[in-house]
Amino acid sequence: MLITAERILTGTDVLCPGWLEITDGTISALGQGTPPRPIDPTAGDLELGPQIVVPGFVDMHTHGGGSGAFPDATEQSSRTAVALHRRHGTTTLIASLVSAHPEELLREVSVLGEQVQEGLIAGIHLEGPWLSSRRCGAHEPSALRRPDPAEISRVFAAAKGGIRMVTIAPELDGALPAIHQIVELGAVAAVGHTDATYDQARAAIAAGATVATHLFNAMRPVHQREPGPVVALGEDPRVTVEMITDGVHLHPALYRAVSCEVGPDRVALVTDAMAAAGMADGSYNLGELAVEVREGVARLAGTDTIAGSTATMDRLFRNAVVNSGLPRDEALALAVRQTSINPARAVGLPEAGLVVGRPADLVVLDADLRVQRVLHRGSWVDGVMKD
Repeated sequence: MLITAERILTGTDVLCPGWLEITDGTISALGQGTPPRPIDPTAGDLELGPQIVVPGFVDMHTHGGGSGAFPDATEQSSRTAVALHRRHGTTTLIASLVSAHPEELLREVSVLGEQVQEGLIAGIHLEGPWLSSRRCGAHEPSALRRPDPAEISRVFAAAKGGIRMVTIAPELDGALPAIHQIVELGAVAAVGHTDATYDQARAAIAAGATVATHLFNAMRPVHQREPGPVVALGEDPRVTVEMITDGVHLHPALYRAVSCEVGPDRVALVTDAMAAAGMADGSYNLGELAVEVREGVARLAGTDTIAGSTATMDRLFRNAVVNSGLPRDEALALAVRQTSINPARAVGLPEAGLVVGRPADLVVLDADLRVQRVLHRGSWVDGVMKD
């Protein structure tokens, strides 16, 4: 299959005009200018004209969508969530779990570990239970606990190698040895849901933590005499910082400031989506907790506490382009890195982007950056969301 478009962003280059060829679900060639042969619609070729082609989105922090939730840890619930996000352009997804009690956590990672092996999801993110009770956000307080090396070993074993990332509060007793253990077991350690000081966050980075879980949210805020984890994580070049650019979690000025400060390779946009993503307002659950969604904003029932998001990656992509303050092509290139290249690298996935020899995962956008088509492993996704 040959595809041509006015603009193809590979993750490293802007091909204007561009073309790419797909053979057996893999990108076999790509380039700028005139394609190697004429378009043949009877062979499935596409001439997209003014539309924009970008790499498939990689979401490294997702709790659910389409009414399905990964904390449910059932096969159908996971498939529902994956399908919703795929229709919005996310071709690679890490399933995030919220804090759970020990036996429930083992059950959840066991189910999701099978789905990693199947290829439905690209890995598991444990957002808890080793988090700060002072910054727990939408996590069940009774499920929070200090990290225990024996429990960490049991959880990793139950997940059958499927755990990609673990968020931990570094000020907890035993957190620094736990970060060492997590990294030695082959996962990424992330700092989040934390009341850590600047020095405690720096100690976590020195111990091996390389991701900031949704920077600013559920973290001790910046103070002029105690800069806290936000500054420590932002200033260290080893750390990739997640940002939820859904228009609810962060002011656009913070997104611009952080992107400018840390550079193009260290921001990963994440949805932190829960089951209500892509759904109407109403009542939902996030783990054990009841959530109410009003005007598209998810909050713990009866509180003002934000409980994840209802966003999908295409919305984050559009917001990033609009709010970056950069010229259009520069903004598009930066958004591609933040929604594809950077998150894949941060969690140790194979190289993302449109690259010869890589699976053909891509999203076709119109001039308003609305999803028109999604290609996953060389096959077009049905029911693409064009809203």
